[in-house]
Amino acid sequence: MNYESIIPFLAVLIVILFLLFSAFLLSVKREKKLSNQLLASFLIITAVDISAFFYYKFLTLPLAVEMLRNSISAFKNPLLFLYVLSVIYSNFKLKWTHLVHLLPWLITILVLMPNFFFADDNAKIEFYNHYNQNIEIRFLGVFGDLLSLAYLIAEVYYITRYRKLLLENFADNSSLKNYIWLKQLAILLFIGQFLTWIKNYSRIHFTIENTNTLRAVILFFGVFLICWLFLKAVNSPKLFKGIDVNLKTSNEIKTSKNIEQNEDLSALKSFMTHKKPYLNPSLTIRKLAAELKMNPRDVSVLINQNLNKHFFDFINEYRIEEAKKILKDPSKKAFTVLEILYEVGFNSKSSFNTAFKKHTGLTPTQFRKKS
Repeated sequence: MNYESIIPFLAVLIVILFLLFSAFLLSVKREKKLSNQLLASFLIITAVDISAFFYYKFLTLPLAVEMLRNSISAFKNPLLFLYVLSVIYSNFKLKWTHLVHLLPWLITILVLMPNFFFADDNAKIEFYNHYNQNIEIRFLGVFGDLLSLAYLIAEVYYITRYRKLLLENFADNSSLKNYIWLKQLAILLFIGQFLTWIKNYSRIHFTIENTNTLRAVILFFGVFLICWLFLKAVNSPKLFKGIDVNLKTSNEIKTSKNIEQNEDLSALKSFMTHKKPYLNPSLTIRKLAAELKMNPRDVSVLINQNLNKHFFDFINEYRIEEAKKILKDPSKKAFTVLEILYEVGFNSKSSFNTAFKKHTGLTPTQFRKKS
């Protein structure tokens, strides 16, 4: 198949979709404007990068300007990384230290200065005529690939840490929606980056036909990605609440005092049994610590390290035990599963069924019949 005619069409389509979605992100009213601004900036820069497949048919840029247009792709990885952080942390703000993410672009410009930007027009033309053979371009290609991999690893690290923080501090299953969204985004971005690595390798070592095939595949993937982003934005408008940037995992916490394990564990279990705080569907580790009159960090260590459980599982175990009592009680036979799950602190049927089956091996209906 001849992809030379398909590639410009796909590129135009993606640029239009990316710019439209960017306009939507920048115009929509929401609390966390920074997240929208970072994602919109990423999409706009990606659109400018992709425009290379068709803009030359309508516009001729000076070679220096064209090289600057090429170089702005160095901003994509930092913008995406900062976007992930802004989604994870509700109080994330850009700081002067984040200017370090400009280094990839500055390095790109510095590498190209001697033999391109400081060269005369004839040398610039010669540079473009042998673009992929230039040592600077080969170096920047390897440098860019390694940098992309480093940013991907950093994103995976923060997303994984985010899941741990959610499980250690929240008992509401809906709090994981944000994590699931970011995990899906990371997987799709890795697929896109992997395809780009293959395309870059093909551009140097294989024929133009092979490279164009991979370019078409990447552009088709880009259409899928923007459609997926749009559907997420429409179907989940309340995503991205985030957590406090200063929140730490139990392994990162240095407790403010030596926890008297036996006394504190006894007090915790007694409180859970008699006061039943787990019936509150919005219970968090901070709220539980306040009721216990303990430091949230100490409660986190107590549950996660001494009981070897996440707060999420710890609370749900009590909720499931409470649900089992109701399901066994003949006097409450008229209670529906939906009524029971709300009664014991859950706020969705899917999260209740998942947790119940995890702890009992049965669905609530199966457990009731067996009992």
